[in-house]
Order: sequence, then structure tokens, then C-alpha cells
Amino acid sequence: MELTEAILARHSVRSYTDQKIEGAVREKLQLMVDQCCRESGLHLQLVLDEPRAFSGRLARYGQFKNVRNYLVLAGKKSPSLEEACGYYGEKIVLYAQQLGLNTCWVGLTYSKIPGVFDVGVDEKLVLVISIGYGQDQGKPHKSKKSTEVAHSKVQVPGWFRSGVDYALLAPTATNQQKFSLTLLDQHTVRARAGLGFFSKVDLGIVKYHFEIGAGNADFRWV
Repeated sequence: MELTEAILARHSVRSYTDQKIEGAVREKLQLMVDQCCRESGLHLQLVLDEPRAFSGRLARYGQFKNVRNYLVLAGKKSPSLEEACGYYGEKIVLYAQQLGLNTCWVGLTYSKIPGVFDVGVDEKLVLVISIGYGQDQGKPHKSKKSTEVAHSKVQVPGWFRSGVDYALLAPTATNQQKFSLTLLDQHTVRARAGLGFFSKVDLGIVKYHFEIGAGNADFRWV
């Protein structure tokens, strides 16, 4: 499965089977987490076979069922932390989809279990991502039109249109899609987050999707 196919296939899943993440799938997923840690400097941690974080009232409110595995997104406090968590978290999410796993971004409806993962005194826990074998494959979310999020000051090339299309497939908090993408010239794209919960995380997710959609286009972010 290519990354573009993973984007089309991946939807949020909140209910999981009892099948464990093990063997080659577990090894490959951990290697991807380790790779993203090295690339980003984030403190990403894969927690497996730990059901307590999603066994309380918060999880039931969020309609989560049988979550036993999750990815912790944390890192040193900085203005760019949330966006980086979104970017690299989605990189892992799409890789998990390629491995046959399902996922869901989780901002609030989970419990922090002491001793299960580490967050340093100079670090911040941003959110977690549930991971496992879903009871179903989820459903597509409603999406805005490209004209509602994309703008251009020059003639629009195909790679920008494709990038926007894939950006609109990105998961965002409560499906708010509060972001904007502006083509300033033939090689420069400005991405901005709107106001809302986890909108900076959303921006990182959106930028990763856009890059996949834009393919090998020669452009830079500002």
C-alpha cells in the first residue's frame, strides 16, 4: 500500500479487537517510532498491552472500546512542539495503516497512568494516538471545499491542487479543518493554523498530507 492509498483508506477507529500487535508488525512499528524520534527530537513512546488509559469514564465518553495500545506524543516545550507532534504522529499513523492497523487521534478522553511512560520536567505531553486492529475500518469525514482553505497569488500548478486535495483528507480535531494554504509564488507555500483546540497539531498533520499530495514538487514552507 502506497502512502497515497493509506491516506484514502485511513479513517478514525475507536473500537478494537483483542488481536495483539506482535511479531513483524510490532517490530516495524517500533522502528518507525524510533526513526521519527531521531528525525524530530520528539519523545515518542509506543505503549502496548496497557488497557488502563482507556478504561475509565473519559474513554467511555469518547466512545473508545478495547484500546490496549497507544502512541504517546511528547517533547521538549517549544513553540513548534504541537506542529511537530502532528507531523510525525501522522507519519506513524499512515505507516500503521500500511501495516494493517487502525488508529485514532486522542486529545483529552484518556487517563494518564503513572509509570507507563515518561515525560521529563522540560517536556510536555501533547496527546496520544490509539492503535490496534479495528473492529471496522471507520468512515470518511465530511470535508470542506478546496476554495475554503486554499488561496493563490499566482497561477495554480497541479502539484498545489493535489497537495490541497490530500490536505483535506487529513484528520483534524472535531473535523474542524481550521487551516489555510496559500501559494505565494511557484515555489512557496504558506500554511497557517486557525483558532481552535489542537489547531497547531492539525497543521502538522495537514502539512504532511500536503507534501504527500504534492509529490516531488520543488517548494518550501513559510
